[in-house]
Amino acid sequence: MKFPLLPGLLLISSVAAAQVVSHRDRVYTADQISNTVSVIDPMDNKLLGQIILGKPQPDLLSALYKGQALVHGLGASSDHKLLAVVSVGSNNVTFIETATNVIKGSVYVGRAPHEATFRPDGKEAWITVRGEDYLSVIDVATMRETRRVPVPNGPGQIAFSPDGKRAFVCSSFSPELAVVDVATYKVIKKVPVVSPFSPNIFPTKDGQQIWFTHKDVGKVSVLDTKTLTISGVLTTGPVTNHVATVDVAAGKLAYVTVGGEDVVKVYSRAPGFKQLATIPVGANPHGIWPSGDGSRMYVGLENGDSAVAISTASNRVLAKIKVGQAPMALMYVPNAVPAGAATNTGLGRQLVDQPAVVRTLKPPTAGPATGTMTLRSEGLVDLATFALRGLTPNTDYDIFLTSGTKAPYARDYALTTVRTDAKGGAMGQALGPVQRIAGGELNPAGKKFSRVIVAPKTTDGEPALLAE
Repeated sequence: MKFPLLPGLLLISSVAAAQVVSHRDRVYTADQISNTVSVIDPMDNKLLGQIILGKPQPDLLSALYKGQALVHGLGASSDHKLLAVVSVGSNNVTFIETATNVIKGSVYVGRAPHEATFRPDGKEAWITVRGEDYLSVIDVATMRETRRVPVPNGPGQIAFSPDGKRAFVCSSFSPELAVVDVATYKVIKKVPVVSPFSPNIFPTKDGQQIWFTHKDVGKVSVLDTKTLTISGVLTTGPVTNHVATVDVAAGKLAYVTVGGEDVVKVYSRAPGFKQLATIPVGANPHGIWPSGDGSRMYVGLENGDSAVAISTASNRVLAKIKVGQAPMALMYVPNAVPAGAATNTGLGRQLVDQPAVVRTLKPPTAGPATGTMTLRSEGLVDLATFALRGLTPNTDYDIFLTSGTKAPYARDYALTTVRTDAKGGAMGQALGPVQRIAGGELNPAGKKFSRVIVAPKTTDGEPALLAE
């Protein structure tokens, strides 16, 4: 087998919504493997550079004394002057001035924070601390944590009502959506939902609906903010990541990234929630955000190390832009740079020129199992990331390279072992000179390993998945 190199949420104001795409705007992606924030000028759909917040893997696998790890979440202030960047691995929120790309402050919070959301008045940034059971409230002026708001375990993300009186908090570990009274910082209602894993939430501009995803079961729920009840549950597809809403000439719409199908799906927000379009975009679409005027939707490709721009008029991809490794959250910030200069001040480049190659893992015979392997060069070593679905639940699987051509395949070089969850899904990583091993360069006999195999750990029989 030859291996090539393998919002917090911002409520857009009426002024920003009227602003056409310009050089004053910026698109940001939070790049979890390269530990960067990629900065795009949407007028040209051009990468200006990256704000480097930490070292890439594997350089951060020892004690972390400086920099951030697992850059993941994004939030922007309502005046568009400040960007909050959440790093899951270093428990940090970094505040960046959008006009200059300068870091203005850094706040450490609890275990595994996920996303940042500024209150509409801009005075506080609320952080979902997903490894805990609370929200961290940061005073923006002093850049200090001032209080913690207890919520159901594993808060995922926050959306505020337009008047700033209520906060809606989805959960990554509890099957409920919490409604918080902002004045008292107290939960006033818990709304039961269809699954315990809701990582993303997005409000409509008029504040009448809250859309949020259920990644584990491939669904999206819609909350009616007047009645605080669920008005609809949409079956969207495997690995439903993020959702964004937009008002355009064609109507009031919602765009959903479906990572397991490599598409963005478009829905009407009118009763019935009819699906209107399916847009192929590339490997594992994750973050999504509309431009200020609603004419475009920007999408980050987690396994493609790219962002794409979609026309909301035609629902077609307009451009593809290379960004850092494993973009997660994505935000479009209108008027982020009032001067409009396409400057690279404060920007660098880190692993942005290394391609990611995605291989599909298929069952040897027809069946529900499926998966992907993403291989990225990290300098002297490679990072292989695996996402598997449809396997036997609660079962250990070995992932390995083999020189064999038929089952039972020799387990020539072990990559990793994963255990599936109750639904038959699993994720795993392997770090090492994978390409050099596969190509035979590190084998004294020059032997190549032509296949990647996923097989039950306890048997040498037919593999569950393979890729050549």
